Amino acid sequence: MLRVESLSHSFGKFLVLHDVSLEVNPGRLTALIGPNGAGKTTLYNTVSGRFRPTSGRVFFEGRDITGRPAHKIAPLGLMRSFQITNIFPHLTVIENVLVPLVLQERKAFSLVSSLAREKVLLRRAEEVLDRVGLLAAAYRPAQSLAYGDKRLVEMAVVLARQPRLVLLDEPTAGMNPEETNRMVHLIKDLAERLGTTFFLTEHDMTVVFAVAAQIFVLHQGELLAEGDPQTIRSNRRVREAYLGGSVDA
Repeated sequence: MLRVESLSHSFGKFLVLHDVSLEVNPGRLTALIGPNGAGKTTLYNTVSGRFRPTSGRVFFEGRDITGRPAHKIAPLGLMRSFQITNIFPHLTVIENVLVPLVLQERKAFSLVSSLAREKVLLRRAEEVLDRVGLLAAAYRPAQSLAYGDKRLVEMAVVLARQPRLVLLDEPTAGMNPEETNRMVHLIKDLAERLGTTFFLTEHDMTVVFAVAAQIFVLHQGELLAEGDPQTIRSNRRVREAYLGGSVDA
């Protein structure tokens, strides 16, 4: 579904990504991990069109999307979430979900006050909120929700566009254990019921090993290892990268 070939990205003279190649297969929960500063978010930004790569190619479902801006990549079915909650706090929960639906269907934005009259879109928004467990909060202001629920609103906004591949950047960042567990179950459920493919970065290794079938490890901008959870758990170089030195020490 996603193929990255020899991808590199620099900020001036600072090389953040160097010659990274990887593939994400349809329907397979895939994770990208690595110590802080490894280049994970930069890789996501480059794949999703926020940054143009210095070199290398990005293919989505066989189509070359290298260097395309995010607003042209999203309609193809590749969406992403962010580490920092990225919603409209002063809109209601359902209005947040209606906005991408209007953009998708009309290619232009209507006044929010008129969105409630769009019954077809309203039903679709309610269906998405039901999937993430927020239907009961549909008409509450988004800013009134607990942090974990705000992250779920962002997930609903992404899912409203019916993406085939979702890049999740630290989906459980800032969550308490209960919220984290809820998000883990949601990702698994959505992957199974909707057939959506998820490619996530995550700092919590418990989450990674709970959801991922395939794991890629970045270290200092380069691909250090790849494999299933057991392979990554037992990889000496991965343990050294996370511990900052020899595992023997």
